[in-house]
Amino acid sequence: MASRGRRGGASAREDEPRPDERAEQQAPAPQGSVLPPPPPVDYGVFLQGLVQAMQTQAHTQAALQAQLEAQICLDGAYERCTAGKS
Repeated sequence: MASRGRRGGASAREDEPRPDERAEQQAPAPQGSVLPPPPPVDYGVFLQGLVQAMQTQAHTQAALQAQLEAQICLDGAYERCTAGKS
């Protein structure tokens, strides 16, 4: 229990890094192109686009709802179609 087992059975000094630790320390820096930083964000333009997308979604949803209600009326569910309109 007092012995500290090492893989491979090789004895090593405590202050000496193991071979796999040495490999990590000597790893070369990654080569290749470094990407430039992203351009700054214009939050005013971003928010305008967000508002426009939300308005478009609302209009689309309203149009689909109206189309669905019209289809229900055409399918013969007249009492449901006229129930809320007076």
